[in-house]
Amino acid sequence: MTTAKMRSSLAALGFAIALAGIGLLAQPAVAQQKTLKFVPEADLRSLDPIWTTAYITRNYGYMVYDTLFAVNEKFEVQPQMVDKYVLSPDKLTYTFTLRDGLKWHDGQPVKSADCIASVERWAKRDPLGQKLAEMTESWKAVDDKTFTLKLKRPFALTLDALAKPSSNVPFMMPERVAKTDAFTQITESIGSGPFKFVKAEWVPGNKVVFIKNTDYVPRKEPPSWASGGKVVKVDRVEWLYIPDSATAAAALNAGEVDWWQQVPPDLVPLLSKNKSIKIENTDPMGSMGIVRFNQLHPPFNNPKMRQALLYLVNQQDYALAIAGDAKQGKACPSFFTCGSPSESKVGSEVLTGKRDLAKAKQLIQEAGYKGEKIIVLSATDQPIVHSQGLLTLELLKSAGLNAELAANDWGTLINRRAVKEPIDKGGWSIFHTWWVGPDMANPAINAPMRGAGEKAWFGWPTDPEMEKLRDAWFDAPDAATQKKIADDMQKHAWQSVPFIPTAQFVIPTAYRSNVSGLLISPIAFLWNVEKK
Repeated sequence: MTTAKMRSSLAALGFAIALAGIGLLAQPAVAQQKTLKFVPEADLRSLDPIWTTAYITRNYGYMVYDTLFAVNEKFEVQPQMVDKYVLSPDKLTYTFTLRDGLKWHDGQPVKSADCIASVERWAKRDPLGQKLAEMTESWKAVDDKTFTLKLKRPFALTLDALAKPSSNVPFMMPERVAKTDAFTQITESIGSGPFKFVKAEWVPGNKVVFIKNTDYVPRKEPPSWASGGKVVKVDRVEWLYIPDSATAAAALNAGEVDWWQQVPPDLVPLLSKNKSIKIENTDPMGSMGIVRFNQLHPPFNNPKMRQALLYLVNQQDYALAIAGDAKQGKACPSFFTCGSPSESKVGSEVLTGKRDLAKAKQLIQEAGYKGEKIIVLSATDQPIVHSQGLLTLELLKSAGLNAELAANDWGTLINRRAVKEPIDKGGWSIFHTWWVGPDMANPAINAPMRGAGEKAWFGWPTDPEMEKLRDAWFDAPDAATQKKIADDMQKHAWQSVPFIPTAQFVIPTAYRSNVSGLLISPIAFLWNVEKK
């Protein structure tokens, strides 16, 4: 039976058995509480949004933690936990004062030392944070609510760094937690954000529970992206992990869940028939899919092997595989988000020209490929990832490469991609993922472009020339010079191939008509959301 027929048959049966199996029909009611049931993009496996860039953990972070600054829908930096700040005339010293009423979930007050330790831990993992750390002479606590940042020289992106909206987000944590080594996962969940994580009810592979933090004091400004007043309008949020798309669609159709974060394109027509369901695109920029290589081990430690794939990839095929509709996906032959100031067309003909299998095979031969096994990590519970993985596997085999798919769930993938050992010891060769548009909009925050070796994102490319160009971008005197350097980075990237952009796309979200207040944002924020 085809997937489409199977979905149709299950829908006709009402999915009663499937729903009962995941416990949705047997959920006990919580007396006098308003509960929002949300189907997230993946299973939550890691509780450390600094250790991993996985969006599911970033989204968890926004539930539990807060930030010193935040960015609004106009990309303007706004104070969040900070009440006020002052920059010295020489532009070297920032003095920050925390706003009143900030408490950790254990009731303890948020202090300057907590914030300093949190920023320092974040700065060890995040690309822009690492640059800020290079520019930093010292952080010092003046008192419990006031602290200073002294720079070695003026750095125009200081506040942008502290307001970074997506992975890795500089979330604030208690000092004792933030003192954990940045390369070791934390397991404690104590934030100061609008929700509290109920660890006792966390069932990995099934459910994550949050309750309203009644001690949280929202800002008075209206919410805009991650900034403004984070007003919680429900008592309880349940993340219900449903890896099978047909089952998730049935749950939403039946009113067993309230909001499904990411709807696969082929199920949009089915859900559109239900007048009690709204389907929208709440992501204004869309996302970028990528092919990421492990550069520590053969065969992709050889740049010619990475270059070979450039002649195999057809972005239109990836766009269709991911989004299912030309209106939702498009080719974007740029290493920076299409539609951003850094978007570049330099050298893009290698992706926009005719596919060249002969050229790919020539490069593979020149690389000295000896038939080494290639492991392509995939996640069957992530249609965005799995559709790309299946397509890439076909392309690799078409070029005569010894490739196989290691398909599991997303939680397993994000842990395995951190393994630096060869594939015979649990390592990997390729994985697919996607980044929201703002995460790849310029050299400061584009993590996959880094060539910093051990400090680089998973795949760990060592590329001194790319790092040199990135440093020059930071030092550029004006936007025009920055754009030229971004073009130079793109030109170099076609040779070094840190990753391959596959497509730019949007994935719709769907929710019941009794739910309102969803924010237009690249991230699914759950504050401001009401349920009637």
